[in-house]
Parts: sequence; structure tokens; C-alpha cells
Amino acid sequence: MIKLIITDDHPVVRQGLRQILEGYRVVSHIEEAENGSQLMEKLSKSSFDVVLLDISMPGKNGLEVLKDVKAMWPSVAVIILSIYPEEQYALRAMKLGASGYLTKSSAPEELITALQYAARGHKYITRGLADAIAQNIGKDADAPLHETLSDRELEVMCLMAKGFSSKEIAEKLFVSPKTVSTYRERILNKMLMNSTSEIIRYAIKNGLVD
Repeated sequence: MIKLIITDDHPVVRQGLRQILEGYRVVSHIEEAENGSQLMEKLSKSSFDVVLLDISMPGKNGLEVLKDVKAMWPSVAVIILSIYPEEQYALRAMKLGASGYLTKSSAPEELITALQYAARGHKYITRGLADAIAQNIGKDADAPLHETLSDRELEVMCLMAKGFSSKEIAEKLFVSPKTVSTYRERILNKMLMNSTSEIIRYAIKNGLVD
């Protein structure tokens, strides 16, 4: 039987996952955390077998939390559960130490299988992830998140980080403000961020702006 922490900032998601897992009776104990800080606190107070971790949360995103967990408790298995398709973040998550990567559209049976694999110390590899691994052998495991952006998305991100408004960016790039807003949403999704202030901090930290 598995001792598990569900970490997601949406209470409805946590409750839904709890109901699914309790129905299959493979988990002996379930606790919940709404962010990385709560997760780390709970891990420091009790032992757990598996962490089920959302990739997009306020504060530290799931990949950053994954790094922290594996640094402090390397024996704890972490399964990333995400709205983002495998081709965006699965390979990076696995290279950072995750035991599996599932989208939130996965069938409950697949979630149970992944948890059982992880609790036994194994990696759960989907067909899509296996293909991604085969295609990315030899590539840099530590490539920064902004490398997932297109050239135009990176340009918009840097302009945002420099303090330009959507209207000003639109004028500079000869596009509509609506197009800039679309780029902004894509950037936030790919960078696992929730606000422009997070983009600014990231850009400064990674030397993307003067």
C-alpha cells in the first residue's frame, strides 16, 4: 500500500484525485498540499512513497519543486500530473528525476499503474514519452525553459521583461495588441508561469534583459 501526497493548487482537482485513488484501494494514506512549500513541510514531518505533483502552481512551478524534493528526499518518487502534453515537458521532468509524467486526461487505470511502478522504484514510461526519449538522446538535459519558446515568443518575452506594454510591443512588432496577448498566454504556458512579474524575474535571473 502506498503513502501519497497530492500536490495541486486546485482543491477540486485534489478531491477528484483522492476519490479516484480511494476507489482503487492501492493507497493506504493520502495527504494534500496546495503548493511546493506545503509539500516540503509535510515531507519533512513524515515519510511518503510517492508525490503526485502538478506542474503549474503559484510560486515555484512543478519542475522547481521536483528539483527540491529529489535534492532533499531522493528516494521519494515523484509523478508529474500536467495539463501540458508530453512533448512539452515530460522529457525534462524525467531528466530531473520524475518517476513518471501523465497528462490530466489520462485514464484512472493509467494513473494507478504509474503509482504502483513509482512506489516500487521504477519509472513509468508512456509510449509518447518513449518516443520523445528516443528523439532527444544526447540533447542538453539542463536547457533553460525559455528555449522552448519560438523566436517571436522570446522576443515578446524580452520586451515584456523590459517593461513595455502590450500596446507598445504591438507597435514595435507591427502586430495587433490581441496578437501580443496571444503570445503572452503561450509564453506563460510554456514557461509554467502565472504573471508578467514572474517573467520579469526569470528574464533578469537568466540575463535575457540588460
